[in-house]
Amino acid sequence: MKVLQTILLTITVAVLAFAEGPKKAENFTLQDINGKKHSLVDYKDAEAIVVMFIATQCPVSNAYNERMAALHKDYQEKGIVFLGINSNKQESIEEIKGHAAEHGLTFPILKDHKNVIADKFSASFTPEIFVLSGGLDILYHGRIDDSQREARVTTKDLRKALDEILTGRPVTTTETKAFGCTIKRVS
Repeated sequence: MKVLQTILLTITVAVLAFAEGPKKAENFTLQDINGKKHSLVDYKDAEAIVVMFIATQCPVSNAYNERMAALHKDYQEKGIVFLGINSNKQESIEEIKGHAAEHGLTFPILKDHKNVIADKFSASFTPEIFVLSGGLDILYHGRIDDSQREARVTTKDLRKALDEILTGRPVTTTETKAFGCTIKRVS
């Protein structure tokens, strides 16, 4: 009887989670490093919106600079929007501008001065990725791939999710464990 109750409880929890539907992101507006304002709803017609929490001083985030630039290059013409967000309190706009130019990061990079957006997303690491639909459903959350060292990558999680979205299929792996440096928050 106890086993049956446990099974029924597990099924009920799964059904309720499914019935709630996908998690949603809240719209926000932030300025990029050039002073232009960006809101998520500006991109409602995109195939997907990739929100990447990134940093200038984190060696893990920096190990991904070339991969982030390549992802943007490979997917921007396919209707995928990329937005970088820097939420680290110690990284200035000037530092972020120089870093972006030096590393070929041509997608908009927004400054989250008081960690408001990082807090809304419950983002903890750089890099940490959220892929959203135009309706702001969170379709994927986690890492870019499974290794800081590009030569050791075996799973390209973000590319797989984007390819599934572009072919109209549901994202099969909706969550992976992000890793990197912690976001340095304002106290």
